[in-house]
Amino acid sequence: MKVILILMMALFLGLSSVSAQEFTKSATVKPELVQQGEQKEWCPVCGMSIGMFYKTSHTSKIHNHQERQYCSMRCLAVDMQEHKIDVNDIKVVDSSTQKLIEAKSAFYVVGSDVAGTMSKVSKLAFADKEAAEDFNMEHGGKVVDFTVALKMAQDSLASDVAMVESKKSKQIYPMGQKIFEKNCKKEIDINAYLQINELKAGLKNKKLCGELKESELQPLSLYMWEVKRFGDVKNSDDVIKVTKDEKCPVCGMFVYKYPKWAAQIFYKESHFSFDGVKDMMKYYFEHKDGISKILASDYYSQKAIDATKAFYVIGSDIYGPMGNEPIPFMNENEEKTFSLDHKGQKILKFGEMTKEDIRKLDE
Repeated sequence: MKVILILMMALFLGLSSVSAQEFTKSATVKPELVQQGEQKEWCPVCGMSIGMFYKTSHTSKIHNHQERQYCSMRCLAVDMQEHKIDVNDIKVVDSSTQKLIEAKSAFYVVGSDVAGTMSKVSKLAFADKEAAEDFNMEHGGKVVDFTVALKMAQDSLASDVAMVESKKSKQIYPMGQKIFEKNCKKEIDINAYLQINELKAGLKNKKLCGELKESELQPLSLYMWEVKRFGDVKNSDDVIKVTKDEKCPVCGMFVYKYPKWAAQIFYKESHFSFDGVKDMMKYYFEHKDGISKILASDYYSQKAIDATKAFYVIGSDIYGPMGNEPIPFMNENEEKTFSLDHKGQKILKFGEMTKEDIRKLDE
């Protein structure tokens, strides 16, 4: 059974094909990991090991200059749909030296006999054009610049995502569910984590589901993050409902990814969803006319509450998708306890929050 599990994971993860056995995408030196915290070993988009797919790894910077590191250009392209990423901030691992280099000056070999990472077509970068051409001669494909390689990744994104989703639905999710049901005995608050690599770090380092290998951690994390987390939300009638295509009008992030933090403003014939109260308040201050209803997610229960009647803890040590957040509570006692436990600077009612209070949260 373990052999079958490993083979199935290899198929999903996109390990090298037989014709490219001499080349490995794994790090053969100590990898340069740029993310902060225990989650730095894994891709924030898909959860895959950076070390296992180091030679296709890319890095970027998103809002507040937070560094992100991906297993592949495909996951970078996914992130670029949501975040404003400056191409000048993107780096890639040189397949020869295994050092991070500026992506815009790299030479990419695309479509070689090395299997793609999360993509049908592989994209490997080199700092030196001659090294890229030598690799091209041995492994096939063609040499292009970063702009062309990125456009290829973006153009094929829909089909690559569909390919990966099919494999996950047929193989990975069922595998992850079995591991979850067998090993995860304690209640786990999945929404306490902001992205899949944070969940994966928690599962591994806190041993929330016991001792697990990477080949078990990955399907478990994917099942919990992409199936169980949303299944629990769908089964509840009193939480904020957000569709997969709804983006926060302030920051552009997909709101459905952060159900614990979701907030909404309703007008007569429309509504807007936000990935947290902070962005909701930014929008509210500029668009107050015609509002019929405002909802926030109670921090503890995650139930949809009337935002105008809630209490908000400002300046705590708990961070949301966009950093510092006003934390909403319907129960005044819970909000006071939370504030004491998490170093809240002050507690405000909805009508007491000002533009200045919200602005300071971004400092």
